[in-house]
Amino acid sequence: MNKQFDLIVIGAGTTGIPCAVEAANLGAKVLLLEKSHEVGGTLFTSGGHMSGAGTKRQKERGIEDSHAAHLADIERISHGTARKDLSTLAVTLGTETIDWLDEQGFEFHEKAPRIVYGHEPYGVARTYYGTESGLSILKVLKRLLDERIALGGIDLRLNTGANSLIEEGGAVVGVRTAEGDFTAKNVVIATGGFGANPEMFARLEGAPLVSAAWPTSTGDGIAMAEEVGAAVAGAGTYLPTFGGLPSPDGGVRIRWDDRPLLVAKERPPHEIYVDRRGNRWVAEDEPSIDVKEHALVGIEEMTFWTFFDSAALEASQPMVIGWSTDDLKAHANVLPGVFSGNTIEETAARMGVDPAGLVSTVARYNEHVVAGADAEFGRKHLPALITEAPFYAIQNHAITLITFSGIDVDVNLRVRKTDGSIIPGLYAAGEALGAAATMGKSFCGGLLAMPAIAFGRHIARELAAEGSYTK
Repeated sequence: MNKQFDLIVIGAGTTGIPCAVEAANLGAKVLLLEKSHEVGGTLFTSGGHMSGAGTKRQKERGIEDSHAAHLADIERISHGTARKDLSTLAVTLGTETIDWLDEQGFEFHEKAPRIVYGHEPYGVARTYYGTESGLSILKVLKRLLDERIALGGIDLRLNTGANSLIEEGGAVVGVRTAEGDFTAKNVVIATGGFGANPEMFARLEGAPLVSAAWPTSTGDGIAMAEEVGAAVAGAGTYLPTFGGLPSPDGGVRIRWDDRPLLVAKERPPHEIYVDRRGNRWVAEDEPSIDVKEHALVGIEEMTFWTFFDSAALEASQPMVIGWSTDDLKAHANVLPGVFSGNTIEETAARMGVDPAGLVSTVARYNEHVVAGADAEFGRKHLPALITEAPFYAIQNHAITLITFSGIDVDVNLRVRKTDGSIIPGLYAAGEALGAAATMGKSFCGGLLAMPAIAFGRHIARELAAEGSYTK
């Protein structure tokens, strides 16, 4: 068994596969480790959104865009909290990454690129995704991986996670696994985030975890990097995805397939949002998802309920993606997080919300509807009174799909210690860096999957340029 390589890549997902393939194409002997029984990681659940400016596909559609415009949008959306060096690197590499996927037969959705409103939108149509979301990316990467393995250069080990990094003279020179030790000139951590690790989440994000993250996103690479002195960046940047139904088993996961449609541009709200005290806390028709996401962080347990009456249920569909009116009625008081009652007080009691507070809030909201103006939050869309029994409510919690903290790196993606010095031989990319590295304290569309692919390939090319491969 060969145990010496030019490059060891830990994690065979969005970053690890393109890194390993690119390195092997450039002559490296690569060990690709994956703790799961299959490659792909978060691509099985990811929407697969990627952004890129000045791409071939944009030009074919007459869309004018530039790196400067892309960076300006990132600056605007992130409120200046994204790392300028890494976001600049991502944007610079984004064009070639999208074009490269195009050349590799990536099956773009017919509407891509477009402006996506699930998070704060870009000013230009520069978000791309496939016909099968993240699986469209995986199809391309898996084919390239299989082809490269057949040609030689990559030793893929499934069901083989790295347990720790091997140090020698202050440098990382390999990894320890259940199969033994493996050595290499360089190691790349591409293990993803930690949205499925409640303990690490509490320590690094400091927020209650309700997760839709892929089960293997347990922060292994971050923990290994910390053990050799790596710094963790991104403290205080956590931002949840807006709203999801609780799991039937009462655990820390949500039902991602059954998620409420809360984007005002896609479904103008007929409901109100209330916290545990029954109080409203934001303008429900606020067009900025970013504003709503940041407001959600500030309420108790990051939990809220959408509250509405029978008239709203009929008029504003779908309340939950994929559910009909009859579906919602059937699920009320049966599925966790879906409630109904003949009075506001009865519904509030089932919700676990203060009945008096909710009654008072509904009365004030109805006064705003009659007046034609929301004096509390400035809501513009005031379609109808909330008066018609039975009443309904859907519980929502801040969702963790991705994590924002991660391994600190320099602009060359070399892992840094807490004093800013480099750990020789150790690189990191993808969600292991934390989403904040490229998009700060906000969601910038397509700035996780695209940089994950781009940074993985970039590391492989940079190491080749340094003569790190035996060939």
